[in-house]
Amino acid sequence: MGAQREITADLLGSELVFTTSRSGGPGGQNVNKVSSKVTLQFDVRASRILTAEEKDIISLKLYSRMTREGVLVVTAQETRSQLQNKELVLEKFEKLLGEALARRKVRKPTKPSKSSARARIRKKKVHSEKKQLRRKPYDPHT
Repeated sequence: MGAQREITADLLGSELVFTTSRSGGPGGQNVNKVSSKVTLQFDVRASRILTAEEKDIISLKLYSRMTREGVLVVTAQETRSQLQNKELVLEKFEKLLGEALARRKVRKPTKPSKSSARARIRKKKVHSEKKQLRRKPYDPHT
């Protein structure tokens, strides 16, 4: 597959649904009056922008953050400002998608060098000798 495209909130903007609600945590009486908690919902299965492969990867890697209907849910309620929470929820969303869609680097198996193998065996022998010296001498008459 070619170069991987970057999925951003701007690209998916029309498919994102934001809701606000009253937040818990610090804020005093402000908490009871202002809806500062922001919840972002993104219907992965119904997305027209994502490819089928991207949908499968996101569904597999982010299943614990999704509803049964395939809606990815991200919330932010860290600050007392609705606008700041909206920015935070967008950052979280982009980070989640970026990590989910990141290609893992393929590990190339390597053999240990001859010197490292020799060093390992020498270390094992030294350890074995140390243990031997700690043993009580063998006495056949007991």
